[in-house]
Order: sequence, then C-alpha cells, then structure tokens
Amino acid sequence: MVVSAAAPLLLPGGVSLRGTVRVPGDKSISHRALLFGAIAEGETRIEGLLPAEDPLSTAACLRAMGVEVSEIRAGEPVTVRGVGLDGLREPDNILDCGNSGTTMRLLLGLLAGRAGRHFVLTGDASLRRRPMRRVGGPLGDMGAAIHGRDGGNLAPLAIAGQTLHGATIRTPVASAQVKSALLLAALTASGPTTVIEPALSRDHSERMLRAFGADLEVSGAGGTTVTVTPGASLRGQAVVVPGDISSAAFWLVAGAITPGADLTIENVGLNPSRTGILEVLHQMGAAVEVRQPREVAGEPVGDLHVSHGPLNAFSIDGDLIPRLVDEIPVLAVAACRAEGVSRIRGAEELRVKETDRLAVMARQLGAMGARLEEHADGLTIQGDTPLQGAEVDSETDHRVAMSLAVASLVARGDTRLRDSAAAAVSYPGFWDDLARLRS
Repeated sequence: MVVSAAAPLLLPGGVSLRGTVRVPGDKSISHRALLFGAIAEGETRIEGLLPAEDPLSTAACLRAMGVEVSEIRAGEPVTVRGVGLDGLREPDNILDCGNSGTTMRLLLGLLAGRAGRHFVLTGDASLRRRPMRRVGGPLGDMGAAIHGRDGGNLAPLAIAGQTLHGATIRTPVASAQVKSALLLAALTASGPTTVIEPALSRDHSERMLRAFGADLEVSGAGGTTVTVTPGASLRGQAVVVPGDISSAAFWLVAGAITPGADLTIENVGLNPSRTGILEVLHQMGAAVEVRQPREVAGEPVGDLHVSHGPLNAFSIDGDLIPRLVDEIPVLAVAACRAEGVSRIRGAEELRVKETDRLAVMARQLGAMGARLEEHADGLTIQGDTPLQGAEVDSETDHRVAMSLAVASLVARGDTRLRDSAAAAVSYPGFWDDLARLRS
C-alpha cells in the first residue's frame, strides 16, 4: 500500500481480519544489538533487526563514530564490526538521533565515559522536546558532564567525556532506557555500579550484556537491582531478534475486538518484562493463546493466536505499567469495546513519549465518539461505546497511528487518518499487512 505523507489515509469501517502475520523485529532488542555490538571486540551478526527509522538512527550515529555497520535491509542479516569498549572516536559532526528517544538516552550513557572526547546529540523537533535529565541526572552522580537547554534537560545536548566512577543509583521511575544508559556507563567506570529500580522494567539490556560477556549480576525482589563490575571485555555475538510484542499488540487488540477476526502472529518475543499486554487481555477475557513456545538466543518466543469474543473492562496501574507502557494507546481502543469501565493509572510516563499519548489518545478517540476522561496519570474509559468514523490525526506518533487504525476497524463509517506515515518509525509494513489481512 502506498501511503502519502500529506493526504489522509482512508480506513473503511466494518471490516474484519483473518490470516497470519509476522511483525517486525523487536525495536528495543534491535537498538541494543547495534550498540553492544559496536563496543564489543570482533563481529556481531544480527538476524531479524528492525529496518525502521529508529534503529537506522542508532546505526547512523555509530557509523559517525567509526563503527562499521552493514547496510540495513529488510530480511537480510546485519553485521557490526566492534571497536571495543574505548574505541568510539569523536565524530566530525553533531550526532542526529532522529525521532528516537532510545538512541539519544542510551548514547548518553555510552558516551559519557569517553574521557577527553566531545559529542553533541540532537534530534527532530519532537525529540528535542522530550526530557533527558532523567538520564543525565543519574549519570551526573557517576561524574558525567552533560549540558544542554533547560539545564541539560532538552537537546541539543553536549557531552564532555569524563572518567566515571561507580555509584549506587536508585532511579525514581522504572525505565529501561534510564537503566540501560547507566549500565552502559558502568562498563568503563572506575568501580562497580548498582542500579535499583522501584519496579522491574524490560530487561533486554541485562540479558544481552551478559551474553556479550559483561560482569553483571541481577538481584533484589523481582530482579530490580542490577550491578555491573567493570573490567570485562565484550565479545561479538550472533543475535536473533524476535518479533516485537509492542507491534504484535495492535493485531492482538484488533483480533479481540473485531467481529469475525481470527489472527496468528508468528515469532513474537515473550520476555516476561514485556508481556503485560497478555496479562491485561487475559484479564479482559480475550481469546488469546500462546502456541509453540520456545527460546531463541536467550529470549522466550512464541506464536500468538487471537480471535474475537466478548471482553470485560480492565484496571491497570503500579508495577504493571512498565511492562506495557507502549501498549496503552491500543489498550485504550480495546477499552472502548469492553463491557464496563476501564481504568488506567500510574501512566504519567506516556506524557513524555513521542507525543503526550494520554492527551492525544483522549483527543482522537473522543473525535470518534469514545466516552473517556483524561487524568494526570491515566484515563478512565466507558466501554461498550459505538465508535464513529471520523477525521483523526496521529499527531506524528507511530503508536497512535496504528492504534487509530485498529479503532477504525470497529467504527461505523469510514475513518480518515492524517499522518499515517508515522507508523514507519517502528512498523514500516503495517499498512501493507493491514490491507492483506482485511476480509
């Protein structure tokens, strides 16, 4: 399907979905495979890497610092020739992170300890509005020198590489990006670093760093404490990237709410720190089952089958939020079709994503007739509400674009979506898959 960046995309209502789909590689794992491969010794070969805008931004930044990264093409393996823990060179120009918060935040951790070298990070207009002090502040506790607008909170950000010291850091929020930045900085610090989270965030960094050879220990209730002892060299690895459960979430919700739907999503990563979406769908009574569970390169994987059926309202907050924070926009769509009142609390993190996702989803679903109330940290959504086709806008957010596409399936009449091209940030083939699965 050809998607225009300017003209609204017509999405007919009253259709169903049937068939099998394989979602793109996990975005979080793709970023980390590139970054860890860059500072390892030897070659890292990555199969299934997500060929979308965000990982491409990470690869471009690494190339600018002297890392050989092969061309990233869909369906082809990617090779990274590592330069070792201290081999990144000072770039000739500013490093452009595009729209990728993961790229910027993890690079802050990776570069803060490159003593004597200077780096400047920037991004697009959306990324330059996103808060970075949540990473820069804890890195400062290790001796990092990061400066930028709003007291170092907003990009462009200048990093003056320092010799970092180990520290014990309690993060105020459970954030995989903050944790991963600190773990990267810890690899070259002068002593051990311990990161303690209030709840478990996704643990791809811990799993992969250990596989690459880092001296890393996980402890604490639920694995919320991670300690890195510097000194170990990283070695290039073969990495297989599973399908991204955050991308699979759109098909899971679409299958659950659309009459007549029957979908299988193949090869989905089922890391326990990411499967909150499955817990909520089971809470709702959705007909979702895991088929052929297996393990690939240290990550649990399976095929997911979903079909339409009656749904109950859900309530989510607290420790569950970090395990499904990216899936909340499409869960808001599911709530519109469930019986009862759904409540989302403790999700203020959504206000500092690519957009303020709480405000945007309230605004756009409201335009389709949803009955919902926005709160400082979440949403209250009245279920069993008929949605109407309308003119809606992704507001440049990839997850909003795909969530509104799911909402359009159960709307009365046609929906016209502005800025549908935003989906390419994480799922370049989404519109083609949607067209193929419609029945």
